Amino acid sequence: MQYGFFDDDNREYVITTPFLPARWINYIGTLSFGGYVDHTGGGVICKGDPSLNRITRYAAQLPASSMNGETCYVRVKTPEGYRLFSPFYTPVLEPLDRYQCRVGLSYTRFVSEALGLRVEVTVFVPAAHPRVLRRIRVTNVSKKPIRADLAPVVEYSHFEAFKDFANADWVPQTMQSRIETGPDGARILTQFAFMRRSGKRNFFTASAPFSSFESDRNKFLGDGGYGSWRHPLSLREEELSCTEVNRGRNIGALMIRLGELNPGETKEITTQLGQFDDFSGDPAAEWERIAHYRDPANVERALEELAAFWDKYLSAYRAETPDKAMNTMLNVHGPRQCRVTFNWSRFLSLYELGLGLRGLGCRDSAQDALAVLASAPEEARALLEKLLRIQCRDGHAMHQFYPATMEASAGESGGMPDRPSYYSDDHLWVVLAVAGYLKETGDLEFLRREIPYYDRGTDGRPIEGGTVLDHLERALAFTASHTGAHGLPLLGFADWNDSVNLPAGAESVFTACLYGRALLEMIELERHLRHDDSARKLERDHRAMKAVVARAWDGEWFVRYYDRDGRPLGARDSAGAKIYINAQTWAVLSGFADDERARRALDSVHEKLSCGIGYKLSAPSYDGYDPSVGGVTSYPPGAKENGGIFCHTIPWLMIAETLLGDGDRAAAIYDLLNPVNKNEAAERYEMEPYCYSQNMLGDEHPEYGKARNSWLTGTASWAYQAAAHYILGIRPGYSGLVVDPCIPRSWPGFTVTRVFRGAAYRIEVQNPRGLCKGVARLTVDGKEIPGNVVPFASPGMAVEVRAALS
Repeated sequence: MQYGFFDDDNREYVITTPFLPARWINYIGTLSFGGYVDHTGGGVICKGDPSLNRITRYAAQLPASSMNGETCYVRVKTPEGYRLFSPFYTPVLEPLDRYQCRVGLSYTRFVSEALGLRVEVTVFVPAAHPRVLRRIRVTNVSKKPIRADLAPVVEYSHFEAFKDFANADWVPQTMQSRIETGPDGARILTQFAFMRRSGKRNFFTASAPFSSFESDRNKFLGDGGYGSWRHPLSLREEELSCTEVNRGRNIGALMIRLGELNPGETKEITTQLGQFDDFSGDPAAEWERIAHYRDPANVERALEELAAFWDKYLSAYRAETPDKAMNTMLNVHGPRQCRVTFNWSRFLSLYELGLGLRGLGCRDSAQDALAVLASAPEEARALLEKLLRIQCRDGHAMHQFYPATMEASAGESGGMPDRPSYYSDDHLWVVLAVAGYLKETGDLEFLRREIPYYDRGTDGRPIEGGTVLDHLERALAFTASHTGAHGLPLLGFADWNDSVNLPAGAESVFTACLYGRALLEMIELERHLRHDDSARKLERDHRAMKAVVARAWDGEWFVRYYDRDGRPLGARDSAGAKIYINAQTWAVLSGFADDERARRALDSVHEKLSCGIGYKLSAPSYDGYDPSVGGVTSYPPGAKENGGIFCHTIPWLMIAETLLGDGDRAAAIYDLLNPVNKNEAAERYEMEPYCYSQNMLGDEHPEYGKARNSWLTGTASWAYQAAAHYILGIRPGYSGLVVDPCIPRSWPGFTVTRVFRGAAYRIEVQNPRGLCKGVARLTVDGKEIPGNVVPFASPGMAVEVRAALS
């Protein structure tokens, strides 16, 4: 069963029913101001840190039928009284004659019909001025006049999101709302916590005058709060009470009289939800901006500017392949999701609730940055600088941080006294991300930039700083100096797999391989810088760790860990989880597995971990909690890291297959993972088919195939890189644009348009002999050149490239 379809011409996914198996969402705005909107019109909005400056009250745990954050009522006058419906279906639950939710690039557009009216609601955040705009167009599609009103509603959160749920004493005592009149005579309804009444005040208003308003939730619902969001008793009355509430649950509800609409007539209203900032803003300018968006032409212009942004952003890479689903994901929805994860990391979603427990992750953000470099290199550099600022002097990095304050923490690693207080992988991902940035931009000056380490003295100031190159070298040195009994890097509290937490002294084969990959990146960089002595030293380090990892071979695959007593985990004799996918794929990505073992290790993945719809993280599952192993055993068999299909890991298998030259397998795995291909089976998959999910339940779970944790996942970045850089094989290098595809034998070829350092390259790859890999002939603007690297062209130039596999 499917719940919608892809509209590639408009770069949208169109949901055609409100009755979805789970909430499907779309992100609007950015971390500086924005949030997400779900398919029932609800949404969570914040300005900056979602735990410290939340605006709307949204509880992801509520049923989809509930009002959540924002909604809108349409009220139609009939001889029997008023009838209500919502253009989002929820919360009125009045049957709709038509329903569409068009998930676009940074906007969502709802189109619904009921009671003779068509209502179109477009929700977005304009780039120029942070606020949520909801443009509402109401059209009479009947054959007779209809008298109608609109009642848009927002429910507010306390700005400290966690306290809004945890403190039912202090919070309601502080919440207040007031009506304010601007210089032009227009009114807005403001809301604030008492201590911020002269500082940051939320505002809610509309482009048309409202005849009445409500700020008391109990009065809006009626019967002292025993009324319902489905049928608020206040909407039976001609007007709302115009209460300026002094405590309790604050809402903003506006009564907007549309009057009589003749057949075919349309009326347009735009609501604004934003925040005054009297401390750092200009109140007079804010009133001017509110007036600006009362003009429908300015709202339309803001939508056009949003579309223009995405036109430019997506123009950096565009592919046309024989795989239509790959084109849809790689050209539109994949890069869109990658930008969302880059912006939000794992800060705010339906799963990470943004209540102050996480912030931005070091490893997460480093991986996210790798997928936006072509379209947003300056923004990526700014994030990389933040990540380098949370690296400690000894080379390891803090696990997570809050970007507004740059306060960092060690994550969950401080809660178990017999486990170390650092993660063994965080700092190494930053090496990969910086190398990616340098290849994309050629900005070698960045390496000389001085950035302080996170360690602070008693005065709160950084104790020491170093160049970016120094940061990278210390990251490698930390791993090299923190090894265990087998010579492998110590696990720390955990590596990429957060859920395996072994007592101090355990070692990680994955971290060894990630270190190996980071060494390869640094060797290439040092060679490019002509630091030959440094490069030779790193090559010796790579050979040494390769020999160590070779001893972790278990006959048909690499083991994953050794515990502090020297027992292997992820080995054929292990009680549970006899094989892990990451030890196999990263042994290939690091160059540590020789050809024979690399092929055997990946074959073991296909034989032991494939389950028809994806690849499990490990198998078999643990069946019972074991604190000596850690959080992985807290999940039932087949869930998450305990034998689940952890989608984040699957692109690494694609990349490994391309490195071994098997384009058929790599593309087949991509097709398996691509959510576009799950649209026909969305009832089973449950999550949005227009974005990747973090995980699916594995075949040892009774609900095998259900996905969770969509949007904010490293799956997005790595699936994009696997397809763009390794299957299609167009990737940046220090000497030019590398053309190294590894495609299915059945493909006759493909084309890619790539903007690289200001020049536009149109690359046509031909496959006349039905091969997977091997560029035999490369021409640039009609001239044949040796090798498979296209030299740099001057900014503004258009370059024609043709490559033939042979």
